[in-house]
Amino acid sequence: MKENLSLLVDLYEFTMSQSYFLYKKKSWATFDLFVRALPPNRAYLVSCGLEDLLEYIRQLKFTKDDISFLKSKKIFSDEFLRYLRNFRFRGDIWAIPEGEIFFAQEPMVRVTAPIIEAQLIESYFLNTVNLQTMIASKASRVVNAGRGRDVIDFSLRRTHGAWAGIKVARCAYIAGCQGTSNVLAGKLYNIPVSGTMAHSFVAAFKKEKDSFLSYVRTFPDKSILLVDTYNVKEGIKNAISVGLELKCEGHRLLGIRLDSGDIVSLSKLARKMLDRAGLEYVKILATGNLDEFKIEKLLKRGACVDSFGVGTNMGVSTDAPSLDVIYKLSEVTDGAGRFLPTMKLSKAKATYPGRKQVIRQQDKNGKFIKDVLALEKEKIPGRPLLIKVVDKGNVVYNIPSLDRIRCSVKDNLARFSTALLEVFPKYKYPVVVSPGLKKLHSELSRQLMRRQ
Repeated sequence: MKENLSLLVDLYEFTMSQSYFLYKKKSWATFDLFVRALPPNRAYLVSCGLEDLLEYIRQLKFTKDDISFLKSKKIFSDEFLRYLRNFRFRGDIWAIPEGEIFFAQEPMVRVTAPIIEAQLIESYFLNTVNLQTMIASKASRVVNAGRGRDVIDFSLRRTHGAWAGIKVARCAYIAGCQGTSNVLAGKLYNIPVSGTMAHSFVAAFKKEKDSFLSYVRTFPDKSILLVDTYNVKEGIKNAISVGLELKCEGHRLLGIRLDSGDIVSLSKLARKMLDRAGLEYVKILATGNLDEFKIEKLLKRGACVDSFGVGTNMGVSTDAPSLDVIYKLSEVTDGAGRFLPTMKLSKAKATYPGRKQVIRQQDKNGKFIKDVLALEKEKIPGRPLLIKVVDKGNVVYNIPSLDRIRCSVKDNLARFSTALLEVFPKYKYPVVVSPGLKKLHSELSRQLMRRQ
């Protein structure tokens, strides 16, 4: 992230900060970033976006142009603008690492900083986590539905802009996709790139077979032929003819692609025809508005598909295009500098107070059995999920390689109940509130009601 994103902020973050500057300039606060509730058919989330959050903190400053723009709005004082000229983040940040599985109500990020600093980073943090965790979680479901078959990200042309397309490819790879069609993402993140051909390529030649021959002569060992531009059965025959010519020349046709029609019956037909021709090694790739729901149905009906190219429905998470992700105050200092817990009491939007940690517990076989949402200083057995990533404004956490994060997703999911991975899950992983947090919540609720 090399562009200046310091003004990627909702206006009210600045207006609140100016008021804090006048009345709470020395106050510190803790904010929790978490997902209030899981979307329909989601039993878990995959943490993603931390790399960009840390890069944002590294680069966060307000340039002369930024200050000039804010001054032109004629709502900010000269004193506050001078403060912004020298702005730097000085707080601490704790976060769940990328690739970790987490659940609703569990803080994914915890920020403790001067209240102005903690406030000004809210919009970017929410924007980043919303997109990347949403896509990683959706892609994970698609990969699980594939039952070990390769899934490739084909979503670039339908994602919401260039930046989103690049991040989707990264998130999908973390979640278990084998590669992407997005060449720039391949370059930036060293993700395997993959692709086939378009119907327009086939239609550009006088005969379908001519298009196939042209393509395989260009890429004799890497060709996947699209066989449904006209008549699918004839397309398969033409692909077989070309595949046999390649075989005689010492090369191998990599695969054929089915993009429309009844994929189950067509894939069975294709498999039978390919095998009879001695092309058992030729793979069958399915595409065409796929998602975890359609992939599960295809495989239940016995589709002979070796891999899936998944685009729009994964790249924009069609069935759940956003997360109910929020950033809420949990404690603030008083005049003496002591942190006092606070929380929101709004109906259906209440939050938990205090500085918290998420503890994951497991059985003797290493299987995860429940998470405990606890106060940071409570002695709860298990593994804490939140780790310190920024100390006094300095990034102290090194993001692991993409392949290592990718492995952690797979390894983590293997330690949960398999019921968690169902496309229509009925199982709900236990997330319980610790005794100390329950007590604080109850006592503070009464205090806040009296105070109001």
